[in-house]
Amino acid sequence: MAGRIPDHFIDELLSRIDIAEVVGERVQLRRSGSNHSGLCPFHGEKTPSFTVSTEKQFYHCFGCGAHGTAIRFLMEYDRLDFREAVAQLAAIAGMEIPESARDSAPPPEQESLYSTLQRAADAYRQWLRDHPQAERAVKYLQQRGLSGEIAKQYGIGFAPPGWRNLLDKLTDRTALNRAGLIVEKEADRVYDRFRDRIIFPIRDRRGRTIAFGGRVLDQSEPKYLNSPESPVFQKGQELYGLYEVLQADRRPPDILVVEGYMDVVALAQHGVPRAVATLGTATSTRQVERLFQITGDVIFCFDGDKAGRRAAARAMENALPAMRQGRQIRFLFLPEGEDPDSLIRQEGQASFTARLQKATPLSDFLIASVSDEVDLQTMDGRARLIEKATPLLRRLPPDVYRHMLFDRLAGLARIERDYLEQVVDQQQRIKSPPDGQLDTAGTTADQPVRRTPVRLAIALLLQSPSLATQVEDLGPLHDTQSIPGLALLKQLLELSRTDPHITTSALLERFRDSEHETALWKLATWDHLVPEAGRTEEFADIMRRIANQTAQQRLTQLNERLQSGELTPEEWSEWMALKK
Repeated sequence: MAGRIPDHFIDELLSRIDIAEVVGERVQLRRSGSNHSGLCPFHGEKTPSFTVSTEKQFYHCFGCGAHGTAIRFLMEYDRLDFREAVAQLAAIAGMEIPESARDSAPPPEQESLYSTLQRAADAYRQWLRDHPQAERAVKYLQQRGLSGEIAKQYGIGFAPPGWRNLLDKLTDRTALNRAGLIVEKEADRVYDRFRDRIIFPIRDRRGRTIAFGGRVLDQSEPKYLNSPESPVFQKGQELYGLYEVLQADRRPPDILVVEGYMDVVALAQHGVPRAVATLGTATSTRQVERLFQITGDVIFCFDGDKAGRRAAARAMENALPAMRQGRQIRFLFLPEGEDPDSLIRQEGQASFTARLQKATPLSDFLIASVSDEVDLQTMDGRARLIEKATPLLRRLPPDVYRHMLFDRLAGLARIERDYLEQVVDQQQRIKSPPDGQLDTAGTTADQPVRRTPVRLAIALLLQSPSLATQVEDLGPLHDTQSIPGLALLKQLLELSRTDPHITTSALLERFRDSEHETALWKLATWDHLVPEAGRTEEFADIMRRIANQTAQQRLTQLNERLQSGELTPEEWSEWMALKK
């Protein structure tokens, strides 16, 4: 397994890369002053709102809110993962990823696990071909319309009846137990986990077998049985069939999320080789994010009954944090009694594809869900609508998509959008951020940033990291809990002072996927109205004001302790210094 790519390597890489060249190879850009502009590649537009800053080395779209460094651009545009994007940029810059961070063989214990799982997959496939009792499994697959070719493509196998087939064949009880392939009840009671089932190997993006799913051949329960989690398998992160989707098309126009392994394979058999299945749980936000690395359109297929709509509601709730402009989620509800497997066999590819084109957008499904059994003709009903919608709206990230959904719901409730945002934001702030954390709850792409000393200091520092060298002593900022955002400002100062040559893009990259990422990008693209010639003086003045503010708040705290007679000798000296 590859080690973590060091921060200093990412910093150096971003300092060598010209983001305008990286983006310009994929998007037509025109020079506009010191920046470049063009049509945003992440949402449809006719008037350019997409800007690439050569000074700050990042891109930002004022229309949909898309933003990032050269690394994020390759991840979003070329649909690469983080390491793939870094490797591609490193090749352009003539840099080599440090040996400790390169892809290498997994640790011995994981290598052994992969080996055991692959040997088991080979055994199951062999048994499907030649085991005396495999005829029932072969007949079942043929009845479902599967060819030998598609069975081979998905590595389908067969676990024969009996308690020790796999255990006797592979013999290594310890390895089989670690892989979740046997069950140990007692020292003398050990048996195969999968028995008399059709076996579907679950593979990671590299094609390595990491787990199995088994389907019964009769009416016994459970209908599907999955491997337990292991060091190489976490069911909330993986998706059955994703490897096969990528083998068919590295950039599929859409991906279908279905409920069963047979649905995935049957769709591929009938000309729709871009379906995946969750692994016995509701689709997680992590899984949705993984899908959006590959495609911009995700379609959930569910039964049209109450159970299917409940499952769709859970999928919608978990998908909301991943929604932003340029991404689309839709829901296809199937006729009662049908699943994707039976429907595509009955209707054929053309009719099934026509259904997909009519799938319900997430926004329509969300509004239908919160409007269910609500009388929008009454004030009480409209209040109930907002009550039901608020928990879902809170899950949306700041973006144009959120803004537009607020508009639509506010119209239904007959209230102003700004007031609806206040209601949602107020409920978010009930769970206030940790002391000292910069509060950006509910901010959207078009909302102005409220001007505070800390926010302005961070914005100026992001534009010109070298300003940090002006701050010789971070001591006055020691009480970082007293002012929201002060801890983050201090962290940025420390990073910039440690590396005087760090760039804006490298600073922002340090906070990828952190709790501060959204706030920092908001401030990095904020027009704070401080001219470039006045940044140094303004930053020095702001830092003096922040230091005075923290000193005053600290003095107030010490005065309270003084009145209660609790000052320590060290605090007494601090109080005397602050009183001067």
